[in-house]
Amino acid sequence: MRKSDLKILLVDDEPDIREIIGFNLSNEGYQIHEAKDGEIAVKKAEEIIPHLIIMDIMMPNLDGISACEQIRRNPKLQATVIMFLSARGEDFSYVAAFDAGADDYVTKPIKPKVLISKVKGLLRRFKNAESTPSIIDLGDLVIDREEYAVTLKGNSFSLPRKEFELLYLLASRPGKVHKREKIMEKIWGSDVVVGDRTIDVHIRKLREKVGDQYFKTVKGVGYKFENH
Repeated sequence: MRKSDLKILLVDDEPDIREIIGFNLSNEGYQIHEAKDGEIAVKKAEEIIPHLIIMDIMMPNLDGISACEQIRRNPKLQATVIMFLSARGEDFSYVAAFDAGADDYVTKPIKPKVLISKVKGLLRRFKNAESTPSIIDLGDLVIDREEYAVTLKGNSFSLPRKEFELLYLLASRPGKVHKREKIMEKIWGSDVVVGDRTIDVHIRKLREKVGDQYFKTVKGVGYKFENH
């Protein structure tokens, strides 16, 4: 997928911020769309289905956290990446952002070069999408990346975003041992601070929902997916 095909929705109540970020990202070749609050952002997102939403947290009418929760409830927007911007650096903001379904979080003031680097990293999954299958069919287990759906022995269900991405990562290379640090980097990103037990908790939940037999712990190294 070319850069010019990638749509970014900028959401901030400050026109200056939208202008600065929009200018830098449009110069990189991305399609830029704008919204001045969360309410407009939800409607705009449903309309254009952006690949990435860069959104402020503190906004009038509807704040970024609430807007993110609404966007995440829309099945058509499950694959959309959401990055928050905020002048607030307190821990609770980070927790609230990720609980709402955010993929990344950046504090203001924004450095354009840092932001562009982050955007490129977040959008890499779409540029690589053509080289990875959208559907992994393992017989009893079918994983549909486009729909963010899992079918197990004919029964379809959805998973929280991070659980789905972890399942997809492991199942895309059955038998391959994925190191913990690589899993952390690919699923949560190198800039996101999460606890040491985060991967273990997600694996435990996947074992409960998908089946213990698929997930093997490689002690001291990481995990691998087994399809017997």
